[in-house]
Amino acid sequence: QVQLVESGGGLVQAGGSLRLSCAASGRTFSTYTMGWFRQGPGKEREFVARSTLSGTHTYYTNSYANSVKDRFTISRDNAKNTVYLQMNSLRPEDTAVYYCAATPSQEYLTAPSGYPYWGQGTQVTVSS
Repeated sequence: QVQLVESGGGLVQAGGSLRLSCAASGRTFSTYTMGWFRQGPGKEREFVARSTLSGTHTYYTNSYANSVKDRFTISRDNAKNTVYLQMNSLRPEDTAVYYCAATPSQEYLTAPSGYPYWGQGTQVTVSS
């Protein structure tokens, strides 16, 4: 069982930055694919970013939704069992509840259904 707790959300003006954190329980954190998703008002939950261990277990591959590429960065600190989402150049359309998710799979997964473990979410509001 993996438990995830997000933090770092808040209110920011357009063009600003926020860093979200997700603390995970469990001894196998380093092998899990960690993902960030978001759900805006009246919208479905959507993929934002993911960090996946390579097949050789020597590096992580990160990927991003087109809408956040070059603005958001996912990173992880395995010693702290924590994954981060650095969000720069924020836009009003980035306003959403942001969720951290985890899966033991190393497949390329962007659908929420591929992640069995979820945090409670943290609100990010970007004002114009």
